[in-house]
Amino acid sequence: MERRILLVDDQRDILKLLRSALDTLKNEKIKISEAPSGEEALLESTRHKVDLLVTDYKLPGMSGVELMHKIRVRHPEVKVILVTGTSDKKARDEMLNAGALAIFDKPIPMADFLDSVERGLGLVQTIFPPEKNVEQIEEKRYTRVSDLIANFRQDAGAEAVFLLNDRGLVQARTGSLRDSSMEVSLISSLMSIHSASLKVARYNHQENLDAYHVFSNGDHDLFFIPVTPMYALLIAGNGLATEERVLETISGLLALRTELERALKSMGVTGELKEVSASTVVQTVPLKQTDKLARAVPAPEMEQLLQQAPTQKTKAQNVDDFWNEAAEKNAKKSANPDVMSLEEAKKLGILSDGK
Repeated sequence: MERRILLVDDQRDILKLLRSALDTLKNEKIKISEAPSGEEALLESTRHKVDLLVTDYKLPGMSGVELMHKIRVRHPEVKVILVTGTSDKKARDEMLNAGALAIFDKPIPMADFLDSVERGLGLVQTIFPPEKNVEQIEEKRYTRVSDLIANFRQDAGAEAVFLLNDRGLVQARTGSLRDSSMEVSLISSLMSIHSASLKVARYNHQENLDAYHVFSNGDHDLFFIPVTPMYALLIAGNGLATEERVLETISGLLALRTELERALKSMGVTGELKEVSASTVVQTVPLKQTDKLARAVPAPEMEQLLQQAPTQKTKAQNVDDFWNEAAEKNAKKSANPDVMSLEEAKKLGILSDGK
């Protein structure tokens, strides 16, 4: 089925950027229209059905939110992505309460923008390569993952549940955060935690990735839990981390993780953690030796070389060449500061060249 996207922005460069990004999806079912103003966008919406509206908030003549409401009169099912460069609190509150699919600040993070486009158009592809003649089976498996998180959200009373991959892309979701404009930044920070958890688990020689993180007393209570090394769960809701409910929430999360692990394993994803090889272990210097190194004063020649290294242009091709050249240059110098070499004496005129 054909899907139509309407791009609206008074800056031609932004329209060109968004179209180029959408072209990377390489989906022949997507048809794209452009409009430089709200009025022209409304006119375009009378000619064709609009499945997804991508509009700047600040337009000539009307705001992006006003345009959204007017287009929804003709196309009630239209999904909307708002783009903004404003930090005005009143404008941001208006966007948050408008019911948009997503809100992106400029500069637009294209990977997350395309993810939102695919979700809005119902074109989210299975996150694993399909095998021959098993497209329907893969679709059922992916649906099972979506059903699992949707059922958990309902049972736990959560506002949003996300299944994220290790690159921070949303693979399945239900619900939304109160401030969806913070979604990209929040997920990016959480994936740093996921990466750190993997390292800790490996160094701790854990067979499974057993860890969870709780953030409470904010816009939401947040629970972040790894499912496999490649996937993690984010749950957001109110009152989930209270003293009375926190253990119940974690227990439900662990049960959900087990079911998701089974579903992902049926799709070819394993949860194995690789051992940290001995070659990757960093050898630390004993404390006493470190103290001596910290107190050590470099020789004047060494200090001069180090000061020259960042600025002096040298013919050396790499670090080894630099130090080899320095060693050759200083090889004949005496280690005793009270002793002068013959060459130095000749340069100072103490000895003649003939003697």
